Amino acid sequence: MITAVTLGAAATPTASALVLRPWCAEDVAALVEASPDPGLECEDDGLRWVRAQERGWAAGVRFGFAVLEAAGGATPARLVGNVVLKEVVSGTSSAEVGYWTAAEARGRGVAPRALKALTDWSLDAFRADGLERLELLHQVDNLASCRVAAKCGYTYDRTLASAPPAYPLDGHLHVRRAAS
Repeated sequence: MITAVTLGAAATPTASALVLRPWCAEDVAALVEASPDPGLECEDDGLRWVRAQERGWAAGVRFGFAVLEAAGGATPARLVGNVVLKEVVSGTSSAEVGYWTAAEARGRGVAPRALKALTDWSLDAFRADGLERLELLHQVDNLASCRVAAKCGYTYDRTLASAPPAYPLDGHLHVRRAAS
């Protein structure tokens, strides 16, 4: 079982390097401030969410990472997003990835760099368990997620029908396969 991981995502000419690491209780205030999820409105909500991420790690079925912009000099690392590998089952060939980026960090390449780091780690770390396919789902109106998927080598597979109330709009399924 994997208990702790830190991943890096390279800096670009216009963006700082990223550090991806498991969520912890110290992230709660920044999570509540940065998350686009309306269900994370207070620190109690944030702590429940972080504890759920920790339980996913402990069970070995869900691996959520806080995405931080690397600190520079006296500047502390800053939370800019989340990436997650979910539905990991030993002996199953596919799992799902997801992500979100804090509003103030959008347009700086955070999502594709973080997703690429997660993708590479996932396909390497779980290859021996049979993982060879990652799926990324998003609503059809989320064109930015289509661009992120394409930048990270996820190809469009098909459109999925809506399933209200959880999925009020149709969705796109993108797939990334492990290199042979």
